[in-house]
Amino acid sequence: MSGPALAEASPAVVPDRVTPRRSRARAPRRWRRTVSPVVLVLAWEAAARTGLLAPEKLPAPSAVLATGWRLASDGTLGVHLLDSLTRAALGLLIGGGLALVLGAAAGLLRLGDDLVDPPVQMARMLPHLGLVPLLIIWVGIGESLKVTLVALGAFFPIYFNTYAGIRDIDERLVEAARTCGLGAAARLRHVVLPGALPALFLGLRLAIGAAWLSLVVGEQVNAQTGVGFLMMEAREFSQTDVVVLGLLIYALLGLASDLLIRYAERRTLAWRRGLRAT
Repeated sequence: MSGPALAEASPAVVPDRVTPRRSRARAPRRWRRTVSPVVLVLAWEAAARTGLLAPEKLPAPSAVLATGWRLASDGTLGVHLLDSLTRAALGLLIGGGLALVLGAAAGLLRLGDDLVDPPVQMARMLPHLGLVPLLIIWVGIGESLKVTLVALGAFFPIYFNTYAGIRDIDERLVEAARTCGLGAAARLRHVVLPGALPALFLGLRLAIGAAWLSLVVGEQVNAQTGVGFLMMEAREFSQTDVVVLGLLIYALLGLASDLLIRYAERRTLAWRRGLRAT
């Protein structure tokens, strides 16, 4: 092969060389995101050890971790954590499922929009955590109260994002699909669902955060198990380390669930190209 031909062919190998450098460039950024949390924890530990923070007010992270290890070793933490996860899953399933059905009905059908959306818009102005006294009268103070609070917390973010995701779809895409001969079911599958998925994932992330917040309140009302009950019991005996441990568990559960949803979103919406930070 001649020299000019080699010169023209050589740029074809550039993308293969660029890809590893890009992947290596992402690795330092992942570690960089951990810097600020680590610095905060180290500062907290130093302040506790030097006496700037009173142990009875805010114990050191090492003391909180030691308490967590002790509760995990004797099985106490596992029992409470399992009950909290069960309540959260049930509430998300009930509230999220109902929100998807009603949001889709209001977004796709004029009759659904006329009948469903007005009462939901009125109900969203009511703080669902402020309904605890009324819910106690309606459903009692047992497990149904805790699941209902989680379901209410999860309902509104999923409903409104489902509704908005459907209504934001370009109507020209639906008309093009109809022109191509796609039936109603095919249009829902190939046009409406992909177009609404970004909003659905956003609603799910917001719903999970609201669900954990609702669970914190629900487990402090006549509960016998759960992380919230563990915190309430610790407060009665001034066990600040257990209270902080409970808050840390809720934070880690919220972070883990959000990372899981973001991972599923990246895999499901791999076709979408959005603006990335530089």
